[in-house]
Amino acid sequence: MTATLTPAPSAAATQRRKGPWLTQRRRRQLVGLALVSPALLVVLVFFLIPLGMTFWMSLHDWPLLGEHSWVGLDNYRQAVQDQTWIDSVIFTLKYTVFITPLLFVAALALAVLINRPGRPARVFQTIFFLPVVIGFAAAAYLWLYLAQPGLGPLTDLAVHLGLGTRESNWFATSTSALVTVVLMVVWKMTGMQMILLLSGLQSIPVELTEAARIDGAGPWQSFRHVTLPLLRPTLALVLVFSVAGSLLAFDQFFIMTSGGPSNTTITAVYQIYRTSFINFDLGYGAALSALLMVVLAAVSALQMLLLRKTDHS
Repeated sequence: MTATLTPAPSAAATQRRKGPWLTQRRRRQLVGLALVSPALLVVLVFFLIPLGMTFWMSLHDWPLLGEHSWVGLDNYRQAVQDQTWIDSVIFTLKYTVFITPLLFVAALALAVLINRPGRPARVFQTIFFLPVVIGFAAAAYLWLYLAQPGLGPLTDLAVHLGLGTRESNWFATSTSALVTVVLMVVWKMTGMQMILLLSGLQSIPVELTEAARIDGAGPWQSFRHVTLPLLRPTLALVLVFSVAGSLLAFDQFFIMTSGGPSNTTITAVYQIYRTSFINFDLGYGAALSALLMVVLAAVSALQMLLLRKTDHS
């Protein structure tokens, strides 16, 4: 029996066969690049270029009118010694520490309560989510009216609870002003976190909780040892979103307290606004923005760390 030898294909034939495939692959790449180019353009125009301009302005003495001059890192040195800026950062951290657990606990409790099948659960989901669709400015003005001395229903509530009189001013002290703003934000934002946590709860297989109950675990034990570990990625995401949003707080304090009383409720973003658009010191305001951006980057890094630990656990 004689074997028939097939001649090896020539280089030209191989190139002819590969040519159309390479052309088709390149065509797909170009189509994909064309599809994402609008998003890349938006990121470039509205994020990367403003980000670069912010860092460039932070290295200058940049008044609103007139010539700007190079000062290097002087704006950052000034920020470290600026007691007003330091006080605003401390107040922002205080506000963040105060409101984050309140939002988290309220949202988790609501998510657990309405994690039920049927129409009633969906109705309550809608009711609890309704404040989220209201803008922050509208919600702040609403609560500003509710807390007016002698007019708003919060005054009547305080009288019935023995916490004050009808002439009591909820914004007279920094503590009462902070509590009022926190109540507004909890009312406004709990629904958003509730929906995120509810989606995490509904992604947990029912078989796992049923197996835990068969093994004798009670509701609390099942929630602690089964639900919470599986909910960890969602918990990390909600926590980081809440902290980042609290660090960027501005609207509620600008409208409800105007930084008062005695400039004790000025947040970091509020101070950046005052520096840039009231004092017209754009270079120093840009430096403060850059410092706040570093804090937010650290929060994002914490998010990635938490999610990475979840993936490896």
